[in-house]
Amino acid sequence: MKFQIPQPMKEEHEELHVELRKAVMAGGKVGEAAKAVAHVLHPHFEREEKFALPPLGLLSALAEGKIGPEMADVFTMTDTLKAELPQMLEEHKAIVAALEKLKAAAKQEKKPEVARFAEKLVLHAQTEEQVSYPTAILIGEYLRLKLGK
Repeated sequence: MKFQIPQPMKEEHEELHVELRKAVMAGGKVGEAAKAVAHVLHPHFEREEKFALPPLGLLSALAEGKIGPEMADVFTMTDTLKAELPQMLEEHKAIVAALEKLKAAAKQEKKPEVARFAEKLVLHAQTEEQVSYPTAILIGEYLRLKLGK
């Protein structure tokens, strides 16, 4: 079974990439700091989109009580997320540290829109840590119980 990242989350990731590209193009200290953010963010986003976010596409079906044996395919992703969660959280720390430098550069170069972007991305990371990742793991655990696997 193929699992789809919920469209709003996919669009949010795309929007964050667009805003980061704009910051890189700003040049100066902001551009350099934005490049550093991109360096740590891009591989992290790829990993999220591979195994951390697709399980969330099952939420609506599960809330409606629609459960099928094909959903067991999600275990590979949720098990990977569970195993790699400490690394994902460490990546968030590196991303947030890079974002703090970006925010400082943006304030120094009087680019408040870039500083707001950095703050928005920090909140995005916190939402993933507190909501998205735990929910994805719980989806796997819930399906194990329901499917008896």
